[in-house]
Amino acid sequence: MAEKEEKTKQEKPAKKPYNPNEKKVDEERLIRILAKDIPGNMKVYVGLTRIKGISWSMSNAICKILKIPKNKKIIELSQQEIEKISEFAKKPSVPKYLINRPNDMESGENRHLIGNDLELQTEFDIKRLKKIKSYRGYRHLNQQPSRGQKTRSHFRRNKSKGVGIKKKKASKEKEI
Repeated sequence: MAEKEEKTKQEKPAKKPYNPNEKKVDEERLIRILAKDIPGNMKVYVGLTRIKGISWSMSNAICKILKIPKNKKIIELSQQEIEKISEFAKKPSVPKYLINRPNDMESGENRHLIGNDLELQTEFDIKRLKKIKSYRGYRHLNQQPSRGQKTRSHFRRNKSKGVGIKKKKASKEKEI
């Protein structure tokens, strides 16, 4: 009897305690979609929103039209699915209200920009507003808020911390 008990104890491997900080090696990998690294443990629906220019609604549309489950992890996507997602995101066939540049100023067509293209285009738009000296361009030129915030306390331009806070350099110079 004692021999049987010893055999059963020896057959069972020692169980490691659960560690929530420990991740699986596969889930730590980064998957590159549209020049953006996305962690493999994220779901497709959430992971696509990491790409600049893809909102929650656009991510939902991509998942539904391409018939990719929203809860599927990004690491589980095949290379073909990743290519489909990138092609669809560049030229989406979705309603006009999901596109980020409907009736583009230059071309007049509906365009959807992603990543660096979107950043460059917004920069060019701001330069154009400054050049034509519109109200919004004037506000951008003077580094003021252009969407109606009050200038005393509710917008930040990384210049000063607030009305009542003095700069450290000015107070040190006065002491000397």
